[in-house]
Order: sequence, then C-alpha cells, then structure tokens
Amino acid sequence: MGEDKTCGCLCGAVTITVRGKLGPVSYCHCSQCRRQTGLYYATTDAALSEVEISGREKIGAYRASPDAERAFCRDCGSALYWKADGETRISLMAGLFPNPTSLEGGYHIYCADKGDFYDIEDGLPQYAASRS
Repeated sequence: MGEDKTCGCLCGAVTITVRGKLGPVSYCHCSQCRRQTGLYYATTDAALSEVEISGREKIGAYRASPDAERAFCRDCGSALYWKADGETRISLMAGLFPNPTSLEGGYHIYCADKGDFYDIEDGLPQYAASRS
C-alpha cells in the first residue's frame, strides 16, 4: 500500500493515519482477543514511525498481559490496536479501515487456543501459538 490510509473508531473520536505500508492481516485466536472482541482479532501492522493518531485523549488502554497494551475508544468502545512494549510496530484492527482496504490475509496465530464454535478453513498458515 503506497498511499496514506486513514481509519477510525465507530464514533469518529479517534482517527489513525498510516503513511506507509501495512502488513498482511494476522488473525489471533487467543482467549484474550476472543474475550475482547467476541471472536478473534484481525490486525494489520505498521511501523510506529508511520502512524499518526488523533483523539488520543479518547483512548483507553488495558494491559491484559505484562508486556503489551490493548487500546480502545473510551467513547464508543471500539478496539483500536495492540502494541507490545518496546516494539517499533503496532497492530491496528483491520476492521477500522474503510473498504476498499487492499489488505490481504496473512496467517492465524494462537490456533491451539481458538474457540470451539468455529473452524479455520481459509487455507492460510496456522500457528499453535505465536508466529515467531
């Protein structure tokens, strides 16, 4: 993706502009992601240096694990991103971007922890835990 992409939360209080390339969509099936969103996290990642966020005063964060935060809009509750401490990239919720997104599916992670009420049948690589 060579052009700027702007997305935002449901109510519009938070907007995110990416001025660089977005990564493939990662589908995380861990219990934390499922509990936060009701299904699984679908994110695309970008370099932090290429991301501009407005409406930061409306962003809440929750640390479900000791080394990362999950951000959400305090007004409408939209999940916004997941960011590991000390990382140079940020995982943005793919569903925030308006169509056409030009995003492509990449892989599934934490499949060993996925919900028992659905199957993964898209042919993308599946990892029991993290991809790394």
